[in-house]
Amino acid sequence: MSSSLEQFTSLLFRVVNGLGLLNLFLLLLIKAKLLLGSYKLHSLQSKFLFLHPCQVDDGVVLPDEASLYLTAIEDAEYKDDKIEFWNNVYGFDMSCIKKQAMMEPLVDTVDQKQIVTNCHLLKTMDISKMVLGDASFTAPFKLIAERDDYIHAFVAYFDVSFTKCHKLMGFSTGPRSRATHWKQTVLYLEDVLTICEGETIIGSMTVAPNKKNPRDVDIMVKYSLSGRRCVVSRVQFYKMR
Repeated sequence: MSSSLEQFTSLLFRVVNGLGLLNLFLLLLIKAKLLLGSYKLHSLQSKFLFLHPCQVDDGVVLPDEASLYLTAIEDAEYKDDKIEFWNNVYGFDMSCIKKQAMMEPLVDTVDQKQIVTNCHLLKTMDISKMVLGDASFTAPFKLIAERDDYIHAFVAYFDVSFTKCHKLMGFSTGPRSRATHWKQTVLYLEDVLTICEGETIIGSMTVAPNKKNPRDVDIMVKYSLSGRRCVVSRVQFYKMR
């Protein structure tokens, strides 16, 4: 066994035995990044990371279940300050930059008071059985307004579960839960939607790794609203870097 692999193995066991479940979870996140990326690893290290425990009958991946959710928020102040700003920069029209700013999702903490609609479950994934193709999917959604308000963005977040533990455990990265360093992912809309309580936004979200760089994520959102004060139907594209 090479010295580098011995060092890696030693570090792994110190992490698992000494620092507990949280660090094991972070190690698995690194594994996922490596699997989706273009890194070249020593063949023995690759087998150590990618074949265990996924291809062992009694192996366990933790967390083993993840769910992706979508909701909608009012966020006029930030959108005006950071995106609409490009329409007039000290008298200059720089709206070409605005288009690029709109395409990049914002990772930030959302105040739960900004939430306007219900939270819709897009997809639940069994992490222990996932293969590379499972990272691409299209999921429909239906968001129902819980009050009269404006909508400036969709917000995506995930929950994870540790169902293989002796006691069911898990946590949420949603805006109604305790903040985590994953925060939430905000996708700003070209339109400002005026929505009334009970009205519905219907649409779909398509997610896939970028063909040129699989570590980037291409997102397409189709949405429509046919309400008393607003009628709109649009397709928007985003790129998560």
